[in-house]
Amino acid sequence: MKRDVQRIYDKCITCRQTKSKFLPHSLYTYLLMPKKSWVDIFMNFILGLPRSKRGRDSIFMVVDRFSNMIYFISCHKTDDTTNITNLFFREIVQLHEVLLIF
Repeated sequence: MKRDVQRIYDKCITCRQTKSKFLPHSLYTYLLMPKKSWVDIFMNFILGLPRSKRGRDSIFMVVDRFSNMIYFISCHKTDDTTNITNLFFREIVQLHEVLLIF
């Protein structure tokens, strides 16, 4: 198996270009688990969806790492930060009284 992987790697230009030769590799460190809900969240966007009846073509996704609760909020691909912030406050902060710390 090691030979097969090496042979495929040798033929792949992308693999050879992205492999680090100078930086030392280290072990991954795990993220600490939060102690309460809605303290540590992550946000992402799902783009390129077909338009809905309201003309929305994207999903704004908010995930709470403690409870694994996920909110899928429909939005437009062209929404700016003001619109996304308003969605976040209306859908998440208002429901869960999230304490925002920047």
